[in-house]
Amino acid sequence: MKSPRERIIETTFQLFARQGYNSTGVNQIISEAEVAKASFYQHFKSKEDLCVAFLKVRHEYWFGELNHFVAKEKSLKSKIINAFDFLVYMNEKENFRGCSFLNILSEIPMDNTKILSVIQSHKADLRKFFSELLNNDELSDHVYMLFESSIIESQLFKSNELIEKSKKIVTNLIQ
Repeated sequence: MKSPRERIIETTFQLFARQGYNSTGVNQIISEAEVAKASFYQHFKSKEDLCVAFLKVRHEYWFGELNHFVAKEKSLKSKIINAFDFLVYMNEKENFRGCSFLNILSEIPMDNTKILSVIQSHKADLRKFFSELLNNDELSDHVYMLFESSIIESQLFKSNELIEKSKKIVTNLIQ
């Protein structure tokens, strides 16, 4: 059986995905995770602290999966294409739920620097991921923006169509 902390994080993912950050209460998380209120507060001081912990776990999971997809390939172009294939995989696995980080960003006030800094760090790491692969700032930023827009558009339209179009664009960009 999973630890109370693991159950809380797992339940948080499900509820944030289904209801959003603002519509999910601590009492509901406690109830659905089947933990005592004291256990919740032993691990997290607040819903905001839970969100930060959730995003950090999500970051590790997401990058682990992305790196797994990319590691299979030898050529630079194949690695980049596989990064976009990773988006298709995640859309199929998570029913086009989109980016956890951007979903939460849309619900928090901009002065919530505690959560905002975790979101910014995740996006900076993704930008760095492409920068290290491509070793060309202008090209890597272009690919990063295509990647990000592919996440948003695929969530919005529940379709991988623009991911596939982005792969064609990237194929032409990378020589």
